[in-house]
Amino acid sequence: MKKKILLLGSTGSIGSSTLDAAAAFTDKFEITGLSSHTNGVKLLELQKRFGNSVVTAYSGNSADTTISEPSVNTAGKFTYYGKEGLLEMISSSDADIVVNAIAGAAGLGPSIAALESGKDLVLANKETVVMAGPLIFPLAEKHNCRIIPVDSEHSAIFQLTRFRPEKFIDSIILTASGGPFRTRPVETFSSITIQDALKHPTWNMGNKISIDSATLANKGLEVIETQMFFGTPSDKIKVVVHPQSIVHSLISTTDGCLYAQLSSADMKIPIINALCYPEISDRTIVPFDIVGHTLTFENPDTQKFPMLKFAYQALAAKGAYTIAYNAVNEIAVDEFSKGVISFLQIAELTDRVLQLDWSQNPADFDDVFAIDEAIRRKSKEFVKVL
Repeated sequence: MKKKILLLGSTGSIGSSTLDAAAAFTDKFEITGLSSHTNGVKLLELQKRFGNSVVTAYSGNSADTTISEPSVNTAGKFTYYGKEGLLEMISSSDADIVVNAIAGAAGLGPSIAALESGKDLVLANKETVVMAGPLIFPLAEKHNCRIIPVDSEHSAIFQLTRFRPEKFIDSIILTASGGPFRTRPVETFSSITIQDALKHPTWNMGNKISIDSATLANKGLEVIETQMFFGTPSDKIKVVVHPQSIVHSLISTTDGCLYAQLSSADMKIPIINALCYPEISDRTIVPFDIVGHTLTFENPDTQKFPMLKFAYQALAAKGAYTIAYNAVNEIAVDEFSKGVISFLQIAELTDRVLQLDWSQNPADFDDVFAIDEAIRRKSKEFVKVL
């Protein structure tokens, strides 16, 4: 029987890879619903591509968001509008799996809706775990749902650890490409432009994650996600820079050995692994040949890229500091993208906000959203005085 998939963020890079994976495995997967935040034209094209019976949701800012009731297309299927419409589509869908490829904190609400409606969650939205890890995993357990990671690093860890008893795992090693500025002299960072930051050396990704990779904030978010997802103490989570992006993470076992997951830099691989879980796919669309590849590893420079250091500090501080790390970084990246602040000021703004008191432990999801909003307000205030 085919697994029915509801894909959130279908017009982004992860969404596109998910659709390609589903198209290559039509015997295993069926797309039953799609959403987009701002690209309504492409969403309509995708609905036609996968059949007008596919349910859609458009949550972006447009006149359509004023529609309070879902509209019906010629096939008798609904199209939902606005944030509340998106959540309603998730809750009412008959999908088996929700793939959350929404960018940023906006993905948390849809993750909650997916789990509350009893659907397994294939998660590319790392902010769900970074902001609300202590709440989201109990919610999944309450509704007998699984949360399966899609980030290439966490997918690798998930596969490496699933067949090994936890007592034999000593530490987790996340790999990082190093981004576009790995070898660039730090004294030239003041002249970095948005165009420079978007030139990722190995991955084709959206603007936000590309900039996060340039600052190593993305790796910082992944360190936090690793601790939340696998319960690994932060001093047992290491980061190494691996420019070739072939080794997607490693685990170190108690006997001193390292086990790695190697594959092409193609997001369809972790997506297929997640959609097939608990089975392993009997075929691939990107076979990997190790011959001819050179693998190198080096330690990250946290003086040059302090966003990684700040992530470890946020984890150690506990409370709502991981929420703060994510929120201020989203504000900083947005302001950098608009030309309001410089590349170096992304880290400066983050440092200032993390020095404030965010020690409150969120009691529920409402607390998470309220704290997140307070951090964003404070971050925007600091932007004005940078």
